[in-house]
Amino acid sequence: MKILHTADWHIGQNFYDYDRTKEHLHFLHWLKRQVQERQVDVLLIAGDVFDNPNPSAGAQRILYRFLREVTALRPGLQIVMIAGNHDSGARLEAPNPLLEEMNVSVRGLAARKTGSGEIDYEQLIVPLTKDGNIVAWCLAVPYLRQGDYPEAENYAQGVAALYRLLYDRIEDKTQPVIAMGHLQATGAELSENDRSERTVIGGLEAVSPEAFDRRIAYTALGHLHRAQRVSGRENVRYAGAPLPMSFAEKNNKQGVTLVEITGTAVAIERIGFEPLALLLSIPAKPEPPANVLEEIDRLPDGEITPASPYLEVKVLITEPEPSLRHRIEEALQNKSVRLARISAVTPKSEKDLPRISGELQSIDPMEMASDIFRKRFGGEEMPDEMKKLLQIVIREAEQ
Repeated sequence: MKILHTADWHIGQNFYDYDRTKEHLHFLHWLKRQVQERQVDVLLIAGDVFDNPNPSAGAQRILYRFLREVTALRPGLQIVMIAGNHDSGARLEAPNPLLEEMNVSVRGLAARKTGSGEIDYEQLIVPLTKDGNIVAWCLAVPYLRQGDYPEAENYAQGVAALYRLLYDRIEDKTQPVIAMGHLQATGAELSENDRSERTVIGGLEAVSPEAFDRRIAYTALGHLHRAQRVSGRENVRYAGAPLPMSFAEKNNKQGVTLVEITGTAVAIERIGFEPLALLLSIPAKPEPPANVLEEIDRLPDGEITPASPYLEVKVLITEPEPSLRHRIEEALQNKSVRLARISAVTPKSEKDLPRISGELQSIDPMEMASDIFRKRFGGEEMPDEMKKLLQIVIREAEQ
């Protein structure tokens, strides 16, 4: 059985007010070709299918057209899709009666049984079939919010208990078991200063990879945008996002993961993908305006196209520069780049506040609070209980 693992599409995302529809279509066209040429049996989409819980009609059309075209192109293909923290689980599940006709299984919520209120564990176990026969099982667990798991002391323990109970319900454990999840695993590497990966999750809710039984053939994770294995476990992986979501991710390598299971043997291959538009930051570190303008002058001339890079300009300023943006925009006339942001850094902010000198949206509220606490209380760390309470407030505000 050949399984293709992908995640974090974020369809509908605007990048600094630039529409990314053509970039997403470019990726999905490439993905259809991979499914066909590599004769994939199962496509796993591990959450954050859309960029927000209320996607536009256009974003939804992109997804459902892809599902129809790829299942027609590769008869027998099975698709399992789970919701991420950016998705509305209920909205994602709404077309299930139609999608099931195309062999597409969507799990957006950890539903509970009517009457008993018990988690419907069976609903989260999806049989994987080939030639009409069940050949493997998928634990299709969407992003879990507070209370979506068995009663436990904390979030991480509750999530681990859920996976344990699901695995125990697999009757024939001689058949391969695949796990899916949308979460932050301990030991995984986050992109530096990338708030998009920290939203809702947060370090206090990180789940140990030991939550996934060692007998599980492969664990397909979503949420972190950098492709990676977790804590040295080859078969517990993030596929990564197909498009960089912020300038903090500009050096990430995009792609998908191909998993081939033959008996008890699991072969894993990374398939690289080149996004339509790249991200470019100049200069390498903030420099005075004159140096920055010189670097802009060296950029290639040409028309703006959907493949033109997004540009971040980093400027070191020592005094007010009211005309700075106008000068930069003038210098970029006839350059084949799209100006996304100007990051103006002062020597003081660069020296004293390295974590908050960049774009406001990239700041992790918990990190900022921890910094302030240390400065006010002589370098002491914020107590865990206070962190837990603050995390609840942050989560409620973001939701």
